[in-house]
Amino acid sequence: MLDWVEIVLRTFLSIVVLFLMTKLLGKRQVTQLSFFEYITGISIGNLAAYISLDTDTKWYLGLVAIGVWVACTLGIEFLQMKSKKARDFIDSKGTILIRDGKVMEDNLKKERLTTDELMEQLRKRSVFKVADVEFAIMEPSGVINVLLTRENQPLTPKHLGIQVAPEKEPQAVIMDGVIIDEPLATLGFSRAWLNTELVKIGVTVENVFLGQVDSYGQLFVDLYDDKINVPVPQEKATLFATLKQCEGDLMLYGLTTNNKKAKEMYEQCSKQMEEIIAQLKPILKH
Repeated sequence: MLDWVEIVLRTFLSIVVLFLMTKLLGKRQVTQLSFFEYITGISIGNLAAYISLDTDTKWYLGLVAIGVWVACTLGIEFLQMKSKKARDFIDSKGTILIRDGKVMEDNLKKERLTTDELMEQLRKRSVFKVADVEFAIMEPSGVINVLLTRENQPLTPKHLGIQVAPEKEPQAVIMDGVIIDEPLATLGFSRAWLNTELVKIGVTVENVFLGQVDSYGQLFVDLYDDKINVPVPQEKATLFATLKQCEGDLMLYGLTTNNKKAKEMYEQCSKQMEEIIAQLKPILKH
């Protein structure tokens, strides 16, 4: 067999093996790596290159070495799942870098981080003052997570005592001008409904780069031509205005009628409508 043909076949084999082994090891191998996972990734990559290029040795020895590495890695990951002490020994613990707005200089030296590097990591999280940080920790993976002081945290509906309905993941129903039926069916809609919504905003499927439907059944589209302005869905705002109008009408009927029973009925219905609007307001005003 010609050398270049053998290298092509070995490279193809190493790619297949590397892909299968990575799938076996799971998503942790393609995310932020721990210390041992970093070593594993480099070693398996080197062994895959060995299988591809070293024609002087038997190729299956490289597969054996990769198999041993993968088996050891799976064993260590299983041990980490079962034992906190094993996790602390293999991956080490997180290191506190900032506490109560004060930098822990000894811990910074321990992790061999400079002040400039620390400030760079804080700026990546939109933090520019150390005094605004309640707590910052360097995780075993090397990521620095930051907790701001309470007065510097973003204001949320919970802080204001407002209940907000849970938001489900929007579904992409159009990509590259093509309708995707599966997410559309997941939401309980049909192609006919989608085409009707597109007609409302005056666009065709072919002109849509990306179309998403949220959990409330509203369609949002991004067109190939960014110069075209697409109207934002107004169904929720219209429904909210209609409910408020109904509440006002019930109050008016209660004030204008002379029938005592009818007045009580209208007032009761008005209160019920007010309660319904209060419950739906976080959804309709979102």
